[in-house]
Amino acid sequence: MSEKDLMLGEYLYIASGKEIEEMQKRKNEFMDLFNNTLYSEHTKRIELLKKYLGSTGKNICINKPFYVDYGQNIHVGENFYANYDCVMLDVNEIRIGSNVFLAPKVSIYTAGHPIDKDIRNKQLEYGYKVTIGDDVWIGGNTIINPGVTIGSNVVIGSGSVVTKDIPSNVVACGNPCRVIRSITDKDKMYWENEEKRRSESGLLE
Repeated sequence: MSEKDLMLGEYLYIASGKEIEEMQKRKNEFMDLFNNTLYSEHTKRIELLKKYLGSTGKNICINKPFYVDYGQNIHVGENFYANYDCVMLDVNEIRIGSNVFLAPKVSIYTAGHPIDKDIRNKQLEYGYKVTIGDDVWIGGNTIINPGVTIGSNVVIGSGSVVTKDIPSNVVACGNPCRVIRSITDKDKMYWENEEKRRSESGLLE
């Protein structure tokens, strides 16, 4: 197995070798191009995302600056949005569903280093996959750690550090991130009433 194969297989690996070097070169090209676009060049950024990421839906918006380890191990679904200063360390796969919103400064890490100093000092590291379901909103300054799975219809509060899996249909927050409560029909009714209040405000043109 190559170091790349070991990396994607969730084994300890060393970030070297021709394949990984080519991936790093491609990543550098992407970030230079993407982060040096004008703010008005929205279409150009979309084209770059579709070219350099592993896969995307038709509708995608990521604000610059945006930072990745490789880019090609990132897969996002339809209607994906990430605000400023998003970091995705994709030494392994990051798979994100549809209708997922990331607030500013969200960081998703698949990369990690051994706790044992002797193994760590041999330049060995690892990458564990991160998976996020559909219809998820992640608050600002949240950190998602390697190996985490977040279900669908989830809200993660700002400033959270997600170290363990989060089930579907919940609000969760904190350091470490914990489930606070379920998302229920009461939430649906409240926000439908807020939408109705907006419509009836007389302020819409």
